Amino acid sequence: MTLMQKFLGAAATVALTAGAAVADPAIIFDLGGKFDKSFNEAGYTGAEKWAQETGGKYLEIELQSEAQREQALRRFAEAGANPVITMGFAMSTPISNVAPDYPETTFVTIDGWSDAENVLKFIFAEHEGSYLTGMMAAMASESNTVGFIGGMDIPLIRKFACGYAQGVLAVNGDATVIANMTGTTPAAWNDPVKGGELTKAQISQGADVIYAAAGGTGLGVLQTAADEGVLSIGVDSNQNHLFPGKVLTSMLKRVDVAVYEAMSAGESLEPGLRVMDLAHEGVGVALDENNAALVSTEMKAAVDAAAAKIIAGEITVHDYMSDDSCPVLDF
Repeated sequence: MTLMQKFLGAAATVALTAGAAVADPAIIFDLGGKFDKSFNEAGYTGAEKWAQETGGKYLEIELQSEAQREQALRRFAEAGANPVITMGFAMSTPISNVAPDYPETTFVTIDGWSDAENVLKFIFAEHEGSYLTGMMAAMASESNTVGFIGGMDIPLIRKFACGYAQGVLAVNGDATVIANMTGTTPAAWNDPVKGGELTKAQISQGADVIYAAAGGTGLGVLQTAADEGVLSIGVDSNQNHLFPGKVLTSMLKRVDVAVYEAMSAGESLEPGLRVMDLAHEGVGVALDENNAALVSTEMKAAVDAAAAKIIAGEITVHDYMSDDSCPVLDF
């Protein structure tokens, strides 16, 4: 099998009951909700897989505001949940503030960072997976112009964009990569209308393949691309099925695997750092019946060869977050 194929407030409802087991795991979904068909939903998929396989139960909350972050962490820790899993970079400060107060609890941050001793950090090599999608975009493009639409303008999303642009230019050095971000606040993750507007703007500039790394906003990108007759690229979860024959591929970020592994380990989960890269199948590209007609044998072979070279160290994809710069793309 190839790498391509593998791949709290009163208004909030908290699934926290008096009868919950002391060691039930908990997961905090970021703004946008667990059914965003992207990042959060990947975490939900991992949690559900664990629950279905073990018969276990987990506590959960879908955040509705920034103010709920620390409150949710403390409520779950005080209820005895272990581990407490958080989704998104915005949990970095809250988890750093709360974790030291509950040394017997292991906290998990997916995409965030904390130096607290009882925190496990899952970091993904989004630049590597995005490089592969960039190669595919360049091979599929007929206009030699492709686009990228990010959600909130943060280093993590620039990491996606930079990897993508490197992949595009590795295939076609004369290609043009247009990159736009939706906004500078968390609202940028859930604005499909703005996503659609940016998509139309990029199409007017000649883009015929557009990669969205924007949470719920990305749904507007994929919808508009399909309506306008250009290809899109999904992110985090496999989004190929949303518009069959219109989504070139999806950059898989195996958040589901991270959540599943954390819940499976339970109270024995060790804090520290886990890097989910191509070598560990933490990222990849989606190939299924929904995009089979769009992906040529040549495209699959090129992507598999590049993935093997990245794993072997023969290709190094620049990580924007390593120095806050991208050698091939201006933001």
